[in-house]
Amino acid sequence: MVRKQFENAEKLQHALRGGGYIANDGLSVSLFLALAKSRPLFLEGEAGVGKTEIAKMLAVLLGRDLIRLQCYEGLDIAQAAYEWNYAHQLIEIQSQKGTKLVTKNLFSEKFLIERPLLRALQSHSNGPPVLLIDELDRADEAFEAYLLEILSDWQISIPELGVISAVAPPIVIITSNRTREIHDAIKRRCFYHWVDYPDANLEMTILAEKAPEAATNLQRQIVGFVQALRQQNLFKSPGVAETIDWAQALVELNCVALDPQTVDSTMGVLLKYQDDISRIQGSEAARILSEVQANLVRSEMKR
Repeated sequence: MVRKQFENAEKLQHALRGGGYIANDGLSVSLFLALAKSRPLFLEGEAGVGKTEIAKMLAVLLGRDLIRLQCYEGLDIAQAAYEWNYAHQLIEIQSQKGTKLVTKNLFSEKFLIERPLLRALQSHSNGPPVLLIDELDRADEAFEAYLLEILSDWQISIPELGVISAVAPPIVIITSNRTREIHDAIKRRCFYHWVDYPDANLEMTILAEKAPEAATNLQRQIVGFVQALRQQNLFKSPGVAETIDWAQALVELNCVALDPQTVDSTMGVLLKYQDDISRIQGSEAARILSEVQANLVRSEMKR
């Protein structure tokens, strides 16, 4: 079904762009192969480079439900897969007082609360959903072991109930910001793609799509400045999301070209750590901006 919608990686890339997501060739090919072979896609990269958005856009393009599991420290089966509705079970026990209560009736699907992983294995009227397991590196390593059964056999074992298997495997996107390494056993079950910061040309294309109100010259200066910032030894370099936010913020300020004062006053849109801001603000920002503007002038003269 998915293969019929996207005959090749180029058509998938075109469809993504039509939806507002600008993907490079490598990401488009990785996503196409994952869809064609029904394999999970593991996306790793810095925060803010568009890993989560690819799952959202894919759900829209395919007309599928998006089921998101946001990972965090301490995440367990009860929050991720299922838990029993103990309150309803207690009511059932009280209602059956004086009668012979069959224990197995208390552990039926009637009393089962579905969490994202189990919900993704259930049948959906519009086809298998897109399951986004977001920021897996935030979860504990023990949780990865639980995922292996799902990613290998598309099933969840519930001791009191048995095995629940997927009628059709969901489309799985796993993301990681690489704050820690994910176990090889998870990666072996997935296709892998590193989502890097875009180059200048791709970032210009993204800005033209996401911040069309910004003047072309301003877009060039923004991209040049952000690209230069990523070469600095910062605690957290600005991602694509910050580039877009900065462009939109500058439009709100009626800015048509960057100047040192504007850069300094809006630095908090780009950088999110005070140590980084303190290092760049002032003379360093002015130096970077001067180099960017000089490079743009030279580029124009060569045309």
